[in-house]
Amino acid sequence: MSLQDELSKIALKNGVQYFGVADLSEATDFIVDQGGSELSAYPYAISIGIRLMDTIVDKIPHRNEKSALLNYKHHAYDVINSRLDMATSILSSHIQDNGYAALPLPSSKRIDDERICAQFSHKLAAHLSGLGWIGKSCLLITPDNGPRVRWATILTDAPLQTTGSSMESRCRSCNECVKICPVQAFTGRNFIESESREMRYDAKKCEDHFKEMESKGQLAVCGLCVYVCPHGRK
Repeated sequence: MSLQDELSKIALKNGVQYFGVADLSEATDFIVDQGGSELSAYPYAISIGIRLMDTIVDKIPHRNEKSALLNYKHHAYDVINSRLDMATSILSSHIQDNGYAALPLPSSKRIDDERICAQFSHKLAAHLSGLGWIGKSCLLITPDNGPRVRWATILTDAPLQTTGSSMESRCRSCNECVKICPVQAFTGRNFIESESREMRYDAKKCEDHFKEMESKGQLAVCGLCVYVCPHGRK
């Protein structure tokens, strides 16, 4: 069994439903700009994803039910992030035991408060792995479960085989995520690789929305764009 097959099997045993490998050579400039030159030393990214529970996501519109928002924050965010981090740690140890370098990246940790971004884009790795496309919500949209998946990434120099290539957008004329956003954070533009995120999404609007909710003693939870995407709703 190849190392890649071993990793895929380990991921599956640890509750991961999505496993992909991306060649990062075409995204070097973006990676350096966001996370620094250290990250560009790794030629490959392993992308793993865990599907969210539909029963929890489908309750997101019930904003007057505190339990619905609490369940979403706990099970679809905190718990899933912990599961992803555990899986990347286990996979990275296996890669290291086989003589290669591996850098597991936190599933949800911001390092730049000005740009409101993490060290590395998990959506980028999943996109380049052929697992989905970047939607108008700037979320990674999978063909089978839409954006109802959370992601984490391992950077490595292990000689793996890529699992796909960038997937073309299938959003077409759909603007459900644009219309439902309570702060109009999305412009409705389709993803274009050469354009900055700001052309499609104003992260500051989301940030201010969460801060306003917290100031009112509310749970800082939204997720409406995750809920409404037709590719995730059954």
